[in-house]
Amino acid sequence: MSLTKEIKDKKANFEFNKEFINVFNKKIKDNDTEFLNKTLKELHPADSADIIENLNPENRAKLIELEGFNLDSEIFIELNESIQSEIFIILSTESIANILKRLESDNALKIIENLDDKKKNTVLSKLSPKDRFVLQEGLSYPEDSAARIMQREFTAIPSDWSVGQTIDYLRENKDLPEEFLEIFIVNSDFKPIGTVPSSKVLRTSRDSKMNSIMNEAQVLIPVNMDKEEVGHIFENYNLVSAGVVNKENKLVGMITGDDVFTVLKEEAEEDVLRLAGVGDEEITDSIFQKTKRRFNWLLLNLFTALLATWVISKFGASIEQMVALAFLMPIVASMGGNAGMQTLAVTIRALATKELSSGNLNTIITKEFFIGILNGIIFAIITGLIVQLWFKEINLSILIAASMILNMIVAGLFGILVPVTLKKFNVDPAISSSVFVTTITDVIGFLSFLGLGAYFFYG
Repeated sequence: MSLTKEIKDKKANFEFNKEFINVFNKKIKDNDTEFLNKTLKELHPADSADIIENLNPENRAKLIELEGFNLDSEIFIELNESIQSEIFIILSTESIANILKRLESDNALKIIENLDDKKKNTVLSKLSPKDRFVLQEGLSYPEDSAARIMQREFTAIPSDWSVGQTIDYLRENKDLPEEFLEIFIVNSDFKPIGTVPSSKVLRTSRDSKMNSIMNEAQVLIPVNMDKEEVGHIFENYNLVSAGVVNKENKLVGMITGDDVFTVLKEEAEEDVLRLAGVGDEEITDSIFQKTKRRFNWLLLNLFTALLATWVISKFGASIEQMVALAFLMPIVASMGGNAGMQTLAVTIRALATKELSSGNLNTIITKEFFIGILNGIIFAIITGLIVQLWFKEINLSILIAASMILNMIVAGLFGILVPVTLKKFNVDPAISSSVFVTTITDVIGFLSFLGLGAYFFYG
């Protein structure tokens, strides 16, 4: 049985088991570079990256430093950013430059943009003038722009070429991308006027002109377009690739579906993490890094919790008169908080996918208002009956039912109003919406329950 077969047998549900990782660690300890190089080479780059990520930092560093070990560029690009940064410290600038030389421009840009300025300049100086210019130009664009994810390698031909000329060009030109699905047709000013699928070229006679078989209806991406917007365009139009144009509408690059998939995946992960207040945390980050990223969010939550506690303290007399209030008030706040987070999650997703706009905002708010009323009534009845069976106090049952309805309405409304308001002030709603919504539902929940109790029944 081959080494690769053994490895694949050790892998279940796309995860390597502990036994195999231990074997790999032993091979590192034994300086068995032949095994290590052969194993990683025979596996898919993503699988090889998984192995490296599963190593502890000490063994990972030893692996990179082993004499004769070759870290393939395709493996390196599959590693998460925290591991890449860890390896940057170990690798020489010459080694980093060699990795960049073997990558397409978009992947090379992803790597070099994470280097510190000093190391970045040193690495750039070791590249050819052509490669250096491409990367420097890419770095000159905003970080979240289309230019940062486009590749400069693409296939473009004049509109008056025949299919035969095109095929001969594709066979002879060594600077073309290794894989491409579309051929761009450009005019004399290098402005794209159409596209032709590569499969269509193969099925068309050599004498036919390329402009006679091209598709003029093309989607072009400006270099400065936000990469998240690029993702939405690809999704809306079911694109596999799209040309990127500069201010003069000249073709300067190409974005492919795999690049967009990565963007959408990163944006989705980022929104989830931000909603939880952990920023861009990676599972491979150190204890100190994780603690640092979570601290500010937890500190903010502490102050909002103190605000809710202050509200409770204002009704100490009512709580003393009716101890049951203390038992029941977390129910109202918790239900409101959960309802608010449901609306918040749906709203943030709608904002991210451009489904929520000024045109349908009022309709959505009205819908959430009635959802709040309906959920409030349903859970008011359920909670009221439970409280009545438990405490045998009709006033208390009516009180918690009324508070439940009020807080569910507030939760639904603020679950949509908070992220929309933050968006209008150019604040990412995924970052801070949850703490505001939770605070509002807690405060309103306590105020409604304790306030109504103090006013109507106990004071």
